[in-house]
Amino acid sequence: MVFGWTRHGDGKHLAPGEVVRPDERLTWPRMIGFGAQHVVAMFGATFVFPLVMGLDPNIAIMMSGVATILFLLIVKGRIPSYLGTSASFVGGVLAIRAVAGGDTAGADAVVTGAILVAGLVLALAGLAVSFLGVQIIHKIFPPVVTGGVVMLIGFGLAYVVADVYWPQDQWMALVTMLVTFVLVVAFKGFVGRIGILIGLVAGFVLSWAADKVFGRVPAYTDGALTIAPHYRVDLGKVASAPWVGLPDFHLPDVRFSAVLLVLPAVIALIAENIGHVKAVGEMTGADVDPYVGRAIAADGVATAVASAVGGSPTTTYAENIGVMAATKVYSTAAYYIAGLIAILFGLSPKFGALVSATPSGVLGGVTVILYGMIGLLGAKIWVENRVDFADPLNMVPIGAGIILAVGPVKFLISSDFRLEGIALGTIVLVAGYHLLRVISGRPVPVPERAGTAGDEGRDAG
Repeated sequence: MVFGWTRHGDGKHLAPGEVVRPDERLTWPRMIGFGAQHVVAMFGATFVFPLVMGLDPNIAIMMSGVATILFLLIVKGRIPSYLGTSASFVGGVLAIRAVAGGDTAGADAVVTGAILVAGLVLALAGLAVSFLGVQIIHKIFPPVVTGGVVMLIGFGLAYVVADVYWPQDQWMALVTMLVTFVLVVAFKGFVGRIGILIGLVAGFVLSWAADKVFGRVPAYTDGALTIAPHYRVDLGKVASAPWVGLPDFHLPDVRFSAVLLVLPAVIALIAENIGHVKAVGEMTGADVDPYVGRAIAADGVATAVASAVGGSPTTTYAENIGVMAATKVYSTAAYYIAGLIAILFGLSPKFGALVSATPSGVLGGVTVILYGMIGLLGAKIWVENRVDFADPLNMVPIGAGIILAVGPVKFLISSDFRLEGIALGTIVLVAGYHLLRVISGRPVPVPERAGTAGDEGRDAG
């Protein structure tokens, strides 16, 4: 079923215990409301992560809508889900930009070229799962490996907070962090789910007020790091941007050395998609295993398409799964509507310029939470699958990989190519685990249940 939803009951009410299935709908005005709610739910992380990666948030929002519609078509409407910006690529992207130095335009093309190739690899992995069965993934990436990769992706980004965002305005970073703490934890339901978005908006407004009251942020010096005095909010580009127009699309530039830096994220996306698809299956009561491979492939295709025009990598979003769980409305009609709304948002350059004006100090307060939550989701996978860390086979390669990522440790291969941080840690973790497993002659443990790699926004980015 792709289109052609049947009307649920009178289209207005749900009796206790009833749900609106993926192939059903309520009245169209109600479905538009549910679609808009899905856009709000995904909004925070979908534009925060492009900002963190230095990509255009306007393109990211627009292409998230395109990606969602592509996903629904590929899975034949069986799995309701929204595809927003993935956090898993942040470390690799920042490593690419560090090598590129001040060449921002060139780095943008190299970044999206690397993401495009990673998307194609993910699509091929999805095809492999479709033909070989989901158990092949569990053999290559058992819970101990998947959890470790997810953890090192999150914790491996700690240096970004410490070295890039926090020093720009440490007091505003602290305030934004504390406000977001309260919003995410103290408020239940919808407000809690978009707490990171509200915290970011609050930090933006407070930064603007601080500029008016206190003036510029003083100079900051810590060893070799020196940051000049600066205003927190610069709205110059917002005033000059048109209300309606196309985003600033650009073509990708594929470089092998850059591709290696983002490939570790594919592991996280595979596990993430499996976890989210199974969560949807549990809520809808449907057998989704035959569609796991399609879902992984669909995310890969969507990522490749988005990055081909300068957009961000995509992934299925837990925020939207949470909205479905709260509303009991699993209709894919709501997601098609959400995709169309997101595309319309992307057609406003002024909106994109406003998002891009988010102060670095505010991003510091938000990302310290997001990166930490991503890392802890790795621990969640271990706990859910009862991983035994008294076993050296689990402890040694996983611990080494995480330390290499957190460092971030650099491994120079040649004068113009190096592996570092998340990429190096992932290679050591995955290859080391399987090498030691072969040496010890032990089979790969098959999990009782598939762990989920994470929830991008409230539970991750």
